[in-house]
Amino acid sequence: MILQVMNSPFNQEQVELLNRLLPTLTEVQKIWLSGYLTALHKTEASAAAPAVNQPVLSKEVTVLFGSQTGNSQKLAKKLSEKLKEQGLQPTLSSMSDFKPNTLKKVENLLILVSTHGEGEPPDNALSFYEFLHSKRAPQLEGLRFSVLALGDTSYEFFCQTGKDFDKRLEELGGKRLTARVDCDVDFEDSAAEWMDRVLASLNEAPAAQSSANGGGATVWNETQPTEYSRSNPFQAAVLENLNLNGRGSDRETRHLEISLEGSNLQYEPGDSLGVYPKNHPRLVDELVQAMDWNREELVPVDKNGNERTLLEALTGHYEITVLTKPLLEQAATLFPGSGLQELLAPGREQELRAYIKSRDLLDLVQDYQLKGVSGRSFVSILRKLPPRLYSISSSPKAYPDEVHLTIRKVQYEAHGRERYGVCSTYIAEHLELGDSLPVFIQHNPNFKLPQNPDTPIIMIGPGTGAAPFRAFLGEREETGAQGKTWLFFGDRHFSTDFLYQVEWQRWLKDGVLTRMDVAFSRDTDQKVYVQHRILEHGKELYQWLEEGAGIYVCGDEKHMAHDVHAALATMIEREGGLSSEAAAEYLARLQQDKRYQRDVY
Repeated sequence: MILQVMNSPFNQEQVELLNRLLPTLTEVQKIWLSGYLTALHKTEASAAAPAVNQPVLSKEVTVLFGSQTGNSQKLAKKLSEKLKEQGLQPTLSSMSDFKPNTLKKVENLLILVSTHGEGEPPDNALSFYEFLHSKRAPQLEGLRFSVLALGDTSYEFFCQTGKDFDKRLEELGGKRLTARVDCDVDFEDSAAEWMDRVLASLNEAPAAQSSANGGGATVWNETQPTEYSRSNPFQAAVLENLNLNGRGSDRETRHLEISLEGSNLQYEPGDSLGVYPKNHPRLVDELVQAMDWNREELVPVDKNGNERTLLEALTGHYEITVLTKPLLEQAATLFPGSGLQELLAPGREQELRAYIKSRDLLDLVQDYQLKGVSGRSFVSILRKLPPRLYSISSSPKAYPDEVHLTIRKVQYEAHGRERYGVCSTYIAEHLELGDSLPVFIQHNPNFKLPQNPDTPIIMIGPGTGAAPFRAFLGEREETGAQGKTWLFFGDRHFSTDFLYQVEWQRWLKDGVLTRMDVAFSRDTDQKVYVQHRILEHGKELYQWLEEGAGIYVCGDEKHMAHDVHAALATMIEREGGLSSEAAAEYLARLQQDKRYQRDVY
């Protein structure tokens, strides 16, 4: 819109200033400015008018996060900073630290929560989730709320925890500030848009704007990233890339050492490293051939209009190894006669679930003979290639300006074709010394060493799950911590799969590692896992817990973590003379007190 002097109350100079400003404003800025001018007019008018009681919305905003890997927490901190810039008063808290009985006093509630595993709340959201869905939950008629849900469309119960919170808050009488937003693995843009809408909604009412901004203008500050991050990864040089497994092993586990020199990236034991991988060149070639595409065709790779060749885009920008229901739905629209509509039909959910779980994009193209569209049209339905997160296996005090990872190569045959883990195979087969790898630090405040270095710790990490415990012990060695340490490690064979054996033995000799129990499942007739060792040594373990020890579990979420949790509950029930319900409460208290932490995937 262009203002003209003849039909406006502004002089020529004011018109020129407005015409320069208005086209540059975002929607949120326009809403804010409109409300601010309205509030300013009412404030000036009220100076000469009798006082009238008007409802003033609270400036206080409660921001709660539930996070397993730290994404929701990081976004919650960013949101709190934006709220402060708008003159609001945010209270930031994890759900586990929030006192549920104060919920009925909250007027503005913003929830940022991820979904863990198959539709489950993250560990630090569990207690609040259970309270909200219990009979003790209060009625919340005076509450305004909004939910940002983080998830992964490759899982069946996408963003289920966020959906549950959103539904339950409405059932309790709350009113939405803005609609819930469900984010996939490339969550940055969706999260930013949700934040903008939330801020605009909080500032919609003139009374709220007047009180929140104190009659003065607040500048909306959208800064470009000045630090290396998920959206601006650091190109890190590879220093070492070794296979940890011995000759004859049927596994390949890479020990990767990466330089962080010049990045100013900081991390602590328990944090993860995000790595942006590349798809396997063989899979890319087969996909291009199957679709009869021109690999040099230019296609978009982001919302900013940047383009790359189709070969580059499929290699480093788009996900082609994971199928999701939203992808199949879009493909069915793009290829109306393909038969995908039948697979997506009601009543075939189990068949759809099985198909998605075990196949990739090349399977989809070949099975349903998807042809006849350009690469540009096809990539529009694909999601971004997400980074992979790996638990860091080094202490920054022991290895300054370096970060180490422990990554098991994934490779198997299915449906008559070889399959590859995207990142693990890229690192094992294609990453050479001196190559650069785009990385960022993923802080995980929910998996940290005790603040008191004298606190005993019990570490349970089979296979690559031992990675963070190499970091824990390296840190304790460097700091001279005196607390006892106990490691449970397991893998297939002692002779070929005992990862970091020399280091564990040195730490045992030096007293950094007090005790170690191992389980090599294929070395005996009957398979033995770490959960069996936990039960074998239950008496000593329970004594450590009674002395204040913390438990740390890292590794596979679907099987190992559940089996270990069950073994811990059985051990506590048996050694503590408790009922199964009391043993479950014992473990829940440990989690609440941050004495039972898990880094599971």
